[in-house]
Amino acid sequence: MLKKRPKHLALHLIKLPLPGLISILHRASGLALFLALPLLLLALQYSLRSIETYTRLMDVLDHPVVRLMLLGLLWAFLHHFCAGLRYLAIDLHYVRNLKQARDSSRIVLLVSLLLTVLIGAALW
Repeated sequence: MLKKRPKHLALHLIKLPLPGLISILHRASGLALFLALPLLLLALQYSLRSIETYTRLMDVLDHPVVRLMLLGLLWAFLHHFCAGLRYLAIDLHYVRNLKQARDSSRIVLLVSLLLTVLIGAALW
C-alpha cells in the first residue's frame, strides 16, 4: 500500500463522461435559478405595480444584455426540468444500464438546447 498519490487533484484535467456533466449542469442550473429568483420576483412586482414601472421594466428588458441573461435563465430552467425528469426516470428504474444512462444524457442536452432555441426565437 505504498502507492504514490497526487498531492492535489487537477480538476481541469479530469474528463467527465456525459452523465457526469449533465449532473453538474443540473446543479449549476438549479443554483442559477435560485439566485435569479429575487430578481425575477422584483420584475414581477414592477410589472404589476403601475403602468410607469411596467414601462420602465420593459425598457430594461429590451436591452440586449438583459435579453441574453434571460435566455440563459430560460436554458437553465429547461435543462433543470429535463434533467429532473431524467433523474426521476432513473429513480423509478426506467433507466437500467449504462447505455440508457448515456442516451438519456444526450437526450436531455439536446432537448434542453432545442427548446431554448425554439422558445428563445419566439420570444426574442
